[in-house]
Amino acid sequence: MPKVAVYNTAGSQVSEIELNDAVFGLEPNTDVMHEVVRAQLANKRQGTQSALTRAEVSGGGIKPWRQKGTGRARQGSTRSPQWTHGGIVFAPKPRSYAVSVNKKARRLAIRSALSAKVQANEIIVLDSLTLEEAKTKKMAAVLKALGAEKALIVTPGKDETVVRAAGNIPGVATTMADNLNVYDILKYEKFIITVDAVAKVEEVYSK
Repeated sequence: MPKVAVYNTAGSQVSEIELNDAVFGLEPNTDVMHEVVRAQLANKRQGTQSALTRAEVSGGGIKPWRQKGTGRARQGSTRSPQWTHGGIVFAPKPRSYAVSVNKKARRLAIRSALSAKVQANEIIVLDSLTLEEAKTKKMAAVLKALGAEKALIVTPGKDETVVRAAGNIPGVATTMADNLNVYDILKYEKFIITVDAVAKVEEVYSK
């Protein structure tokens, strides 16, 4: 089992913790992580873009001028794409970009991402994360003590004080242990998680 240091909010090591091999000790599967991240980003796309085809724009109805004898190119409709205010060729229409990934692959991808963080020494385990008040200055001081500028902070449950304190710090995000996703784990340089959150993550993903 991989062992990592446990720190307090002042940045001092207070103990060590053994992480579950089934969650934090795997050989990262980069193919599955890529597949899940791709699906996650694709599913965020709204797919609401839309433009009008020549059948939908106003105008047309008759030829703008006769076929021959005018010295101008022949035209059949003012709704043709080459006309100003004409229709769009192959106009984009609302569609879904959703990509489906099975549950087993999603869980493997999360375990792989967590294991990758451990192997890269980018995981920071805290004994606890309790702030007296939701002040950005206090959270910034904690991050500075831990040497983490861009980080994902994971708490065992919703902690409104932590969320509000970290909300205005660029490059920092918060989430709960049961709401992890591969993209966020890999996106941020440091993965900060409390001991209680580690236990919850191992409970959810070790099965």
